[in-house]
Amino acid sequence: MSPAPTTPPARSAPPRRPVRSFVLRAGRIGSGQQRALAELGPRFVLPMRPGPIDPQAVFARRAPLVVEIGFGMGQATAAIAAAMPDHDFVGVEVHPPGVGALLRRIDEMGLTNVRIVQHDAVEVLQHMIAPASLAGVHVFFPDPWPKKRHHKRRLLQPPFVALLAERLAPGGMLHCATDWQPYAEQMLEVLSAEPRLVNTADGFAPRPAHRPLTKFESRGLGLGHGVWDLLFTRRAT
Repeated sequence: MSPAPTTPPARSAPPRRPVRSFVLRAGRIGSGQQRALAELGPRFVLPMRPGPIDPQAVFARRAPLVVEIGFGMGQATAAIAAAMPDHDFVGVEVHPPGVGALLRRIDEMGLTNVRIVQHDAVEVLQHMIAPASLAGVHVFFPDPWPKKRHHKRRLLQPPFVALLAERLAPGGMLHCATDWQPYAEQMLEVLSAEPRLVNTADGFAPRPAHRPLTKFESRGLGLGHGVWDLLFTRRAT
């Protein structure tokens, strides 16, 4: 009598990789940026951790906390932090040249109210920022991923906007800006659909004085390019 056939074990599907809104590129990093990473990183760069940070322990004071996502080379971050010394800022960026550049600005300008996390913003918000703890979130000029097949990589999608709304304190401000009109229109649609957020303007908002013009933005405006700001607040209830 032949043995009964055995059923091969079912193969589990490989875990799906999350869609990233960024691509780590091997960009050139200058010697000054490398030196800043080595010398200033231990003081101003917070390690990724599984639990929420304690802002009072990090900054040695209690102050409104703002998170900036994707600060690029840090020009706007440093300017806003210098103009708002009564606020504390955590900048999130994955690219080492940008982190090094902002560290240099922190040192040159003597800023004490800025810290950096060099990691994926989604995971930082999920694990390091407590719910209803932020006075503001800044998302300035995120990658527009203009090709249609890449739209899924855009940062401001409904699940991420819901996460931002959850991390904002009641009355906290979400400020986004882009120079890509189709992305601006998608941002407006997605932000308006989040029930915990309220638009402060009738559509797009004028650029507030606290957001400085970057050199790139000024050059684009000189060429007739548009820039769109969106300012939404977290509902009180």
